[in-house]
Amino acid sequence: MYTRGLFIYNGNAGSVDSTQVGDVLGILSAELPELSVRRTSEPGEAERICREEGEQYDVLYILGGDGTVHECVNGLAVLESPPVIGVLPGGTCNDFSRTLWMPQQLPRAAEVLNERRTRTLDIGTANGHYFTNFYGIGLISETSQNINSDIKGAFGKLGYFLSTLQTVRTAEPFQFEMSHDGGEIAGEAVMIYAANGRYLGTNPLPFHEESLEDGLLDVLIIREAGLPLLRELLSRKTPGEWSPESSTIEYIQTSRLTIRTLQPMPADTDGEIYLETPAELGVLPGKLTFLVGEQPVSTW
Repeated sequence: MYTRGLFIYNGNAGSVDSTQVGDVLGILSAELPELSVRRTSEPGEAERICREEGEQYDVLYILGGDGTVHECVNGLAVLESPPVIGVLPGGTCNDFSRTLWMPQQLPRAAEVLNERRTRTLDIGTANGHYFTNFYGIGLISETSQNINSDIKGAFGKLGYFLSTLQTVRTAEPFQFEMSHDGGEIAGEAVMIYAANGRYLGTNPLPFHEESLEDGLLDVLIIREAGLPLLRELLSRKTPGEWSPESSTIEYIQTSRLTIRTLQPMPADTDGEIYLETPAELGVLPGKLTFLVGEQPVSTW
């Protein structure tokens, strides 16, 4: 039984208006004796609130995009007794809320949170920080850096797609060395993507259902760029179909990962760029508990 809740929302997010916030609060507060509300206005504020106040609450509701969720998780993952977490879609892609099987319509998502299904899931680590969705270098971080803020605001997901098309035509391969549970890999790639979540830019990735709770990262090493890459990356394949002999994408699973590049490269974690290589990645199994939607009978 939850008695004290905290609702955090990104006051700078353009995709959510005050009427929507009010509607969501009305739905959530109907099932909770006490619900505090905090509106963030600057980077890092959500992380600080979660770190300093998180243990005072039974449940934390986050209304925002993947970046807001990323901030909150970095504040919550250091706590000994973090609250249960509910994620409401309030950003451009909302990939982690999709991973949690949350409806993408705000009122319906709030109703699903009130059903109080929970799952305790893994959290990824990267150089002392935490991530829910992914850590990536190369094409993925170049795409994020190329996004025009005006295009993103006006076109949302289309902005990401346009930026991706621009980047894949100009991506240059980089040299890397990687160590993981199974050994060493070295060579050239245009992107390395270590996933904890199961969506990329609103598109489902073909990782096994238990990938959310298996203590492993799903790692894609993408050797070549170009438009055929987009089709292959986002098509519905099983992980076993990705192999160096038959594809430009190599797939491994590992509990730890070290990435080294010739020069420091910017890294994208959940859509936020503030880390760089070299990188030490890992997994915290069953680290945080989330409210989830109803799982589909079949993912594919």
